[in-house]
Amino acid sequence: MTEPKQYQPLSEADAAAVEAQLERPARGVAGVAWRCPCGKPGVIATEPRLPDGTPFPTTYYLTCPRATSAVSTLEASGMMAEMTRRLSEDPELAAAYRHAHEAYLADRAALGEVPEIEGISAGGMPNRVKCLHVLVGHSLAAGPGVNPLGDEAVAELGEFWRNPC
Repeated sequence: MTEPKQYQPLSEADAAAVEAQLERPARGVAGVAWRCPCGKPGVIATEPRLPDGTPFPTTYYLTCPRATSAVSTLEASGMMAEMTRRLSEDPELAAAYRHAHEAYLADRAALGEVPEIEGISAGGMPNRVKCLHVLVGHSLAAGPGVNPLGDEAVAELGEFWRNPC
């Protein structure tokens, strides 16, 4: 299992950038987990309990509009259904995806324990693929080799990651 991720503090400029990206103020931000090539936040880490007390299982939230759009295109292509099918047929992939789920839970636990969402990660982990945005956010935040299906989606996006906004 990987070590919990350390996040960059959210500066005033970062907060303004994320608000512009989301078209609303961000809630419960623990820090910047990944920056896109232009230097703006691309993935933020979110506290497991929002300021209003709501449990929030999505630790890694993809905020970069270009990335969000590109991942939405992958979702529309049927990639999630194909990945879910492969999980049921490939025990090695299923085991690696379960490890990704465990790593996600460990990263969230480092931010705080929320009993209502204990054992629940995000994106459909560990048994299916429900949201590529979560898996890509996890892969970008944790780095390659942690989430195999997130890594596949990032690879499918190709040159996108090398081009600044």
